[in-house]
Amino acid sequence: MGNNIYLYIFVMWVVTYIIRVLPLTLIRGQIQNRFLRSFLYYVPYVTLAVMTFPAIVTATQVPLAGALALCAGVVLAWLGAGLFPVSAVCCAVVFAVELFLV
Repeated sequence: MGNNIYLYIFVMWVVTYIIRVLPLTLIRGQIQNRFLRSFLYYVPYVTLAVMTFPAIVTATQVPLAGALALCAGVVLAWLGAGLFPVSAVCCAVVFAVELFLV
């Protein structure tokens, strides 16, 4: 392949189109398999986690600050805290750790 940008855009469009159209054409009825339904139910959560967790650790100046904030956020969420308190505590943990380590 040369440096033809239009060819790259076309290939990207074809791949994206196929990924979106094939499930619509191949799966016509409701999915009855419990395992497959369960798998498809959790795909968005897993995708979000895979994109978010590395960014939490690498977005700070000190990776330890991100890891500690992640641990604090998981503990608070496990205890039933809401989104805003968890976010505020995580920000405070990152601020405190970077204040002392940097």
